[in-house]
Amino acid sequence: MFQVSPYLQTSLSLVLVTEVAKFREMDIKRNIELIQAELNGFGARLIAVSKTQPVERIMEAYRSGQRLFGENKVQELLAKQPLLPHDIEWHLIGHLQTNKVKNVVPFVAMIHAVDSERLADEINKQAMKAGRIVGCLLQVHIATEETKFGFDRDELLRFIRQPGMSNYTHISFRGLMGMASLTGDKEQVRREFQDLKRLFEEARNVHSPAIAMQELSMGMSSDYHIALEEGSTMVRIGTSIFGERNAINQNQTV
Repeated sequence: MFQVSPYLQTSLSLVLVTEVAKFREMDIKRNIELIQAELNGFGARLIAVSKTQPVERIMEAYRSGQRLFGENKVQELLAKQPLLPHDIEWHLIGHLQTNKVKNVVPFVAMIHAVDSERLADEINKQAMKAGRIVGCLLQVHIATEETKFGFDRDELLRFIRQPGMSNYTHISFRGLMGMASLTGDKEQVRREFQDLKRLFEEARNVHSPAIAMQELSMGMSSDYHIALEEGSTMVRIGTSIFGERNAINQNQTV
């Protein structure tokens, strides 16, 4: 029987690994191009959600032209950021604890989930120390799940209308962020996005040096098509770019 030499086996394995890597990178590139073509029609921007993705996969997206990336966890962001190109614009899109603010304020481009006055105060304090003005989005609770964070409508309007807004000298509140309910009822999702858009328009009429309402961050892999139709300017997409995650206890598709 014909025997394949160990050297040839190793060579064939290396070729196979290389070809699989190329195919996978083409897959990510194609996914980004398809999504970006859709976003261009709405003037929206893509945040590639790279949580649980290794540096190699993020670099595949980077080589495809993607520059805006979103991470959910501070620890994961801090581990990846030094290993990746410096022109990446990092967005922290997950819940942020006040004791971790100081770790991300020096370099993060935008914090998407400012869900309390206490958190805003800490971001402003740490941004002042870092000599930066940090872009932030105020998170609004629009879903039926109680597990999600955020201001309700009255809390948000009360917060941005308070005289103390002038104290936020190192934050630029650039818009709102919301996550719709995890449901197959598309009309419910649409109503929740519509409610957020109405609140966004109302918030834009509030005048303060700290407020520059331009961004409406809503829409993930499962519902971004609806979000775009309802006025989203930023979508946060991971699965539709990188594929399904292996992480345990992922209770929502980003």
